[in-house]
Amino acid sequence: MSIMIIFKLLGSLALLMFGMKAMSEALQKMAGPQLRHVLGAMTTNRFTGALTGMFITAAVQSSTATTLMTVSFVNAGLLTLMQAISVIMGAHIGTTVTAWIMSLGMGFNITDFVFPAFFVGIILIYMKKRRIVGDFLFGVAFLFLGLGTLKETGFALVQDPDANVAISEFFKNFNEPTFFNSLFFLLMGTVLTLCVQSSAAIMAITMMLCSTGVLHIDQGIMLVLGENIGTTITSNIVALSANTQARRAAFAHMTINVLGVLWCLILLKPFFALVCNIAGFDSSMTADQPNFAIKASVALATFHSAFNITNTLLQIWFIPYIERFVCWVIKPKKVDEEEDFRLHFITSGIMKTPELSVLEAHKEIESFSERMQRMYGMVRELLTLSATATGKKKGNQETEFNKLFSRIEKYECISDNMELEIANYLDQVSDAHLSDETKAKIRAMLREISELESIGDSCYNMARTISRKYQGKEDHFNESQYAHLHQMMELTNNSLTLMNQLMTGRKEAFDVNRTFNTENEINNYRNQLKQQNIIDVNNHEYTYAVGTIYMDLVNECEKLGDYVVNVVEARMGTRQREA
Repeated sequence: MSIMIIFKLLGSLALLMFGMKAMSEALQKMAGPQLRHVLGAMTTNRFTGALTGMFITAAVQSSTATTLMTVSFVNAGLLTLMQAISVIMGAHIGTTVTAWIMSLGMGFNITDFVFPAFFVGIILIYMKKRRIVGDFLFGVAFLFLGLGTLKETGFALVQDPDANVAISEFFKNFNEPTFFNSLFFLLMGTVLTLCVQSSAAIMAITMMLCSTGVLHIDQGIMLVLGENIGTTITSNIVALSANTQARRAAFAHMTINVLGVLWCLILLKPFFALVCNIAGFDSSMTADQPNFAIKASVALATFHSAFNITNTLLQIWFIPYIERFVCWVIKPKKVDEEEDFRLHFITSGIMKTPELSVLEAHKEIESFSERMQRMYGMVRELLTLSATATGKKKGNQETEFNKLFSRIEKYECISDNMELEIANYLDQVSDAHLSDETKAKIRAMLREISELESIGDSCYNMARTISRKYQGKEDHFNESQYAHLHQMMELTNNSLTLMNQLMTGRKEAFDVNRTFNTENEINNYRNQLKQQNIIDVNNHEYTYAVGTIYMDLVNECEKLGDYVVNVVEARMGTRQREA
């Protein structure tokens, strides 16, 4: 009998965790764009940051989700470390709402609301426009079902003589309020939360054990303090593959909670006595007294709220010092990020809601776009180097030319890899249930990276043409040709600059006509040079072979300008124009 109760206990815990996850994900999908804009518009005001973290966590019912989102925003460069610390502090207050929901479930038969929620939820799921709301109701129903079953199983476990004796005997060994017993439950709460990866689940177990009288309330609060440390480890594990600032934000999360637990342990007796007084709970109460279950669960929820609110109010004044401390502990990595292929914002360990994942891919595409303009700058430099070659090419000049050409080759490989990596990441994101708006964003981003890779191909084609001309036996371009090429390349570079202004700014403030006007200038200048080239070849200004290489470069610049327009159209959400 006791074995079946244990399996029922584990199953109800799994239901509760699944319900929390489903509910949190549905809420984040419903509020995804708004959450992104709220966090993205954060100021340096620490109090505003704390309020933002509090309300977002209360809305999505997951401090872990808010913390991971904040770490990812730091990783993407949208939040400073100081802003992130204030948001994390606010998240600690917002997460206390979950404990109050659970204490509510301990007060009455919450499973009465489960089956109507399932019924309404399945109807909404089959209505495509309301699918996310249906997912949310299913998550709530599973949460309440798991919570109700957990409560019933806890009472059944206490009523089972064999199980009751075994559990009671175990906890009796730690009944004495000694330092080592308190440390044992503190570590137990930390380890269990680390293993389960859900402080809400361990809070539910703590409430169940305390409300049935199996676990004394003093031991329960030590488990709660341990949960506050254990929940910080998740963000630190996720941030291992992120950049330095993101790892600092995750470590700040742990620092805040560890410091909070330390001051709470020092002032535990008067602090807990005050909490019991507020909650109307007497620690000498026994399980056979009326309303013991709800009073014990309310006392734990009150302690959880009081601890996190007090901890935030105390430490919010020391955010600059916490920032200095984590910066001193976590040093930046020394790597040559420009020359080595590495995605800066997309990391395998950070894969959360589709909205946040799309934002990280957006930042990565910005980096891709800037890298392509740097590559184009190298091509212009390569043309300048080839123009200075006279007679036999030897010595430092040829070495410098070959070195620059090798860098362009490397950048071409990087562009290919970036396209594949970002596309694979977006493919993973598209496996989730997405809104029509998010699907459209992913389609646009896939088009952007394809066109950016084409820009890289154009740059490499120009570099190869210049190298072939440099290494060959043909005559050099005359001064007029070099002047025309530099002017054409200047127009193309202006187009790339406008593209990057759009990629790094807000599209509402971008005048797309500037890009179209620049493209028309490029097209008109290409046509002008094409006609002039025919005249110059006929007048024997230069050979036909030289004219062919010259026009290859001009035409490649014009193609590159077309790719830029395609990127701009994809970002602006406009339809592709007829060729």
